[in-house]
Amino acid sequence: MVFFSSSATLTYRNPTSVHMETSAAMDVEDQPSPNSNNVKRFGLKNSIQTNFGDDYVFQIVPKEDWSAMAVSLSTNTVKLYSPVAGQYLGEFKGHSETVNQISFSGPSNPHILCSCSSDGTIRAWDARTFQQVSSINAGPSQEVFSFCMGGTSGNLVAAGCKSQVLFWDWRNMKQVACLVDSHVDDVTQVHFVPNERGKLISASVDGLICTFDTTGDINDDDHLESVINMGTSIAKVGIFGETFQKLWCLTHIETLGIWNWKDGSNEGNFLDARTLASESWNLDHVDYFIDCHYSREAEKLWVIGGTNAGTMGYFPVNYKGVATIGAAEAILEGGHTSVIRSVLPMSTIPSGPTNSPSQGIFGWTGGEDGRLCCWLSDDSSESNQSWISSTLTMKAERTHKKNRHHPY
Repeated sequence: MVFFSSSATLTYRNPTSVHMETSAAMDVEDQPSPNSNNVKRFGLKNSIQTNFGDDYVFQIVPKEDWSAMAVSLSTNTVKLYSPVAGQYLGEFKGHSETVNQISFSGPSNPHILCSCSSDGTIRAWDARTFQQVSSINAGPSQEVFSFCMGGTSGNLVAAGCKSQVLFWDWRNMKQVACLVDSHVDDVTQVHFVPNERGKLISASVDGLICTFDTTGDINDDDHLESVINMGTSIAKVGIFGETFQKLWCLTHIETLGIWNWKDGSNEGNFLDARTLASESWNLDHVDYFIDCHYSREAEKLWVIGGTNAGTMGYFPVNYKGVATIGAAEAILEGGHTSVIRSVLPMSTIPSGPTNSPSQGIFGWTGGEDGRLCCWLSDDSSESNQSWISSTLTMKAERTHKKNRHHPY
């Protein structure tokens, strides 16, 4: 096992003029900001109120063919919408506590949506019937904060729980391993590496990022390959790069780190990331980071920051050479009135007869105002027209008190 510690120093330079690059061309109008940088602003196509109360949106994920998108809510339910029309399709009910993560299965089971929850379960749902088809229970008093499917066979389910990483065989729902010594606090993230399906990366509130080999009989002693220490509680990580050898990491104190998980080298440590992002635009101070977005075609990484008033920006991250966070290259404002929790960019929709066209849609966002906002990537006459339709939602009886989302 190899142990790595965060020790990189932070340097930065003044932002320079840049243009946004994405995996699909977008016809948008450049509008100069006061600091003379070219920035792209996106028009609001529509806004859907997901609930008739003060509950809010946690996460938005797409079906592989982009025919639907699933939205997890603070009501412990998951709703399904059309990403192009915004049409409400139905909902999944069953979890008794906060839904921490949702994800559609791969091509072999395209209609299956999976979800994990603080009720200690991972559940699978049929998106055609909105019925639960299977469930895994992590045990009494457990919470499941994250999950993923992979392994060399593609049938291994990994789950991040209270200081443990658990594994099941999806084919028979039997637990096959439990890692109890690698983390000492809640495991907020687990990801199988896309091009090395036997490798699993986990991240935790204890500040550690662990890499495991999941082949054979999995155990802490023989299968923990390396550890990276971020030094603070980890909120979210993502694997990126041409060969998926890099890792971005967002922490609960809003710092950003860039690592090479294979050799443990730190390629960027942004301890004052919010300040750097805030200085890169003339809008309100960046209060939090939502996610990161990577374009393989452009080989470019953005950190997505937001304000408490509901404005969001894409800030380019330079981790090659001098570490910098550049001027916002895309700004989405006027749709949300509170904290934004999730971003679903649609610029990566593949073309083809079986895929729904994006129709100029840049993407969807969801937040603590309970809204789903759809953003146009052109200057269509539809832009800046906000509407909320009760016909696209299902009004459910409110028999519970509002429960604030777990901080991770």
